[in-house]
Amino acid sequence: MTPVLSVLDLAMVGKNETNREALDAAVVQAQRAEQLGYHRVWYAEHHNMKAIASSATSVLIAHVAAHTRSIRLGAGGVMLPNHAPLTIAEQFGTLATLHPDRIDLGLGRAPGTDQNTLRALRRDANSADSFPQDVQELQAFLGERSAIPGVDAVPGKGTNVPLYILGSSLFGAQLAAMLGLPYAFASHFSPDALEQAVAVYREKFQPSAQLAEPYVIAGVNVLAAESEEEAQEQFTVVKRQRVRLLVGRGRNFTDAEADAILDSPQGGQLKNMVRYSAVGTAEQTKRYLDEFATHADADELITAHQGPTPKDRIRSMELLAEATGLSG
Repeated sequence: MTPVLSVLDLAMVGKNETNREALDAAVVQAQRAEQLGYHRVWYAEHHNMKAIASSATSVLIAHVAAHTRSIRLGAGGVMLPNHAPLTIAEQFGTLATLHPDRIDLGLGRAPGTDQNTLRALRRDANSADSFPQDVQELQAFLGERSAIPGVDAVPGKGTNVPLYILGSSLFGAQLAAMLGLPYAFASHFSPDALEQAVAVYREKFQPSAQLAEPYVIAGVNVLAAESEEEAQEQFTVVKRQRVRLLVGRGRNFTDAEADAILDSPQGGQLKNMVRYSAVGTAEQTKRYLDEFATHADADELITAHQGPTPKDRIRSMELLAEATGLSG
């Protein structure tokens, strides 16, 4: 049985596209995901990356929520060490107040950026050390009893926005298990510890007020097209775009230069990032995801559709929805 299917959207800014066009495309993609029957759409916090427009995650969620009706929306995730827990509680408490039973809050402890940008965020380099305590403080602000006497999140208190721990290592798995929270593994770009982390999470899980049984979400790249040849051609374009984004930092590599980097040892690391990728026709991607869900021992897959253009990404969502029997 195909697990629950959701969508991860980075609001990608394509070549010759503006930030506004990328954000408008994010709305259209969420609307189509809702029509097709996907469970949720998440947006990730990244900073100082010209090709990603989802840096102000809560603002983007609010905008998309105002243009959709029922699909769950959330952060996948907010990098909590960049923020005060009270601020995030107020932001997501406001979202939950405006859009009841639709808002999720995934939390990560990485900065989501480079060292120079980290300093620009006024982030202490040691902030990640207090991540477990910050998660609990945030959870209390969203609950009925603040962890800091006399300080409440308004809005936020009593909204009980569901929290998810994001990670790509054993640390996040152990924390999610200890706190009794759902665990989302970033296997769509950091695949190496997937099996071990999920096993540790399931083994050590302790029930909580939010969650009685362990719940695993695994990230996976998807690129479905009308033919396998077309899907592979698009995937080649996507991998070249990753070279320009992650290696070039603004340098406009030619296709030949990007391919040469992909064939180098450094390129091997980039290709490993997309190890878990369902690329092909609708039926091929469905079969891959069924097998991947078993491999990952996942209850839900959050699919990062990787087409080069918004049109390609939406078509990929449509084809997968058709193959898996989602409504829409």
